[in-house]
Amino acid sequence: MNLHELLRAVESFDAVDRPAERIAQRIRRVLDGSVVDDLLRGSWLGHPVHPLLVTVPIGSWVSAAALDALSGQRTASRRLVALGLGAAVPTIVTGYTDFSTLEDAPQRRVGAVHAVSNAIGVICMATSYRARHARHDRAGTMWTLIGLGAVGVGGALGGHLSYAQGGGVYRWQRPSESVDLAAELEDIGAKR
Repeated sequence: MNLHELLRAVESFDAVDRPAERIAQRIRRVLDGSVVDDLLRGSWLGHPVHPLLVTVPIGSWVSAAALDALSGQRTASRRLVALGLGAAVPTIVTGYTDFSTLEDAPQRRVGAVHAVSNAIGVICMATSYRARHARHDRAGTMWTLIGLGAVGVGGALGGHLSYAQGGGVYRWQRPSESVDLAAELEDIGAKR
């Protein structure tokens, strides 16, 4: 089974349907039609905010792991893990806001597993920070690597949701009039 087949398999994971629906409904009840909703989803930008924000925690954590390979960089690594944790908060909030607008069941399933995988990653990073703060640097490094693995799975699922499933595509704008989408899709299919 290749990676694409594994990602597609998550689309059928209907065990998450009920809790995912409840979470999405609660978020929609709180945010629907509010200025905060528009701000968090990025309508002011014409583009979802969540994909822009994910670069900060991921970049911080990957950089921390890279610095762990160098001697004398433990303080910098710990600070980068902390920066990533701080940046994860708005990233999570905007992700859940986007999640609450998904109406397609397979998209919502992938979104739910994406959220759980990233939550595991954040928990691992928080554990890493605590270990590093207590001067248990090897344990901190290991928790960072485990966390990056979970965040990597979450990122693959987020990419699948966006690029393979089209979650949130053309939410605020239509494709350019000069683009013939049917012809573009046919051309892509012919190349496979």
